[in-house]
Amino acid sequence: MEKPEAITVKKRDNFSEWYSQVIQKAELADYSKVSGCIVFRPRAYYIWETVQSYMNNVFKKLNIKNAYFPLLIPESLLKKEKEHVEGFNPEVAWVTQAGDTKLNERLAIRPTSETIMYDHYRKWIHSWKDLPLKLNQWNNIIRWEFQHPVPFLRTREFLWQEGHNAFATEKEVKQDTLLMLNIYEKTLKELYAIPALKGKKSEKEKFAGAFYTLSLETLLPNGKAIQCCTSHDLGQNFSRAFEINYLDKNEKKQYVWQNSWGFTTRTIGIMIALHGDDHGLVIPPKLAEIKVIIIPIIFEDSKKQVLKKANEVKKLLKNYNTYLDDREDYSAGWKFNEYELKGFPIRIEIGPKDIKKNQVILVRRDTLKKETVKIKNLNKKIEKTLEEIHNNLYNKAKKFLNEGIIKVKNINDMKKVIDSGKIAKIDWCLDLKCEDMIKEKTKGAKSLNISLTEKAHGKCFVCNNKANGVAYFAKSY
Repeated sequence: MEKPEAITVKKRDNFSEWYSQVIQKAELADYSKVSGCIVFRPRAYYIWETVQSYMNNVFKKLNIKNAYFPLLIPESLLKKEKEHVEGFNPEVAWVTQAGDTKLNERLAIRPTSETIMYDHYRKWIHSWKDLPLKLNQWNNIIRWEFQHPVPFLRTREFLWQEGHNAFATEKEVKQDTLLMLNIYEKTLKELYAIPALKGKKSEKEKFAGAFYTLSLETLLPNGKAIQCCTSHDLGQNFSRAFEINYLDKNEKKQYVWQNSWGFTTRTIGIMIALHGDDHGLVIPPKLAEIKVIIIPIIFEDSKKQVLKKANEVKKLLKNYNTYLDDREDYSAGWKFNEYELKGFPIRIEIGPKDIKKNQVILVRRDTLKKETVKIKNLNKKIEKTLEEIHNNLYNKAKKFLNEGIIKVKNINDMKKVIDSGKIAKIDWCLDLKCEDMIKEKTKGAKSLNISLTEKAHGKCFVCNNKANGVAYFAKSY
């Protein structure tokens, strides 16, 4: 029994089934009895803890403080910003009763925290000396309105961080909104080895209640694009609705300028989808709790010597949270398959022949290539290989994304690109009517975002009016 939990379908042939098998067999998640809500198993939660630690270090340098606000939001607060409540109303789950007692006011289970937080910002901000106010919270979110949940990628309950900053000036909030998106971009690259398209959401796709929304988007192997994260410039929309004002240095009343920004456990699903292969999960080294697995090749006549040397190698590599699998009731081949399925970055094999030559066999998870390494050189080799694995995963994903973006100049070419599971890049007038028409003609393609750096040339091919932006369209989650 060499492959007890092997993936039984190929990623290219049946992505949905492949993905479902990987998350369960690699022990990342389990389905719960509530549709759209999953169990984060320890291996997945470790990834999220690593992201939390990384981001918290960045936040502290920016003087962003962590806080926590209630899960339940009174309906009267949720209704204070008109666009916001209209945008989220279909997704809100409500608490209407406690025991046998009907509540006097419905309580929304947090779909996002602007309204509950800003009711308190109103109380805390009085003077220009109280600004900027920068708070972040790590919490869970409930959004109910969709039909086909996919673990991590699209769930009714998910984990995230949501930051909410308030400033005295418009200039500050614009700079900060882009800064937070850049931090997200760096997090995706440095931890997840994920590249993304940076841009501004269309008026139709922006966050409900925002002045504008910035986002990072990428493409998955199943031909669907996906939003990685967002940063919203809220302008003064919420500060006016919630009366968040202060006295400036001239003793004049001013409304604050605000933004909000969020990064979710969806990114774990994107990582699984982008880097995994037909053998199972591939974890980028910086997100792997165990970076090196040692598997001794055990024969009865040399068992004692091999295990002794394997333990020596484990101590040598202690900085990589190295794990020695010395179980004797499983064959080495069984273990190879198990750890390939679970995605550990490096496997080290050591047997009696290796001991005689004072070497080990090193296997990279990303390429499955084997290499002989002298034990005296092992520490440096591991460090270099982990870096190479990360860079290889990022470069492969970057190549896939770049090759998946096709510039189109008419609707027929756009249909072909969308139908082939790629991203269409167009010069666009940015008008809502043209966006709706593109969605209708392509049977579901949405605008992902509009480039922050590229300038449009010529005319929008939908309406023939002047193009005002370079935009990306695709079918997406």
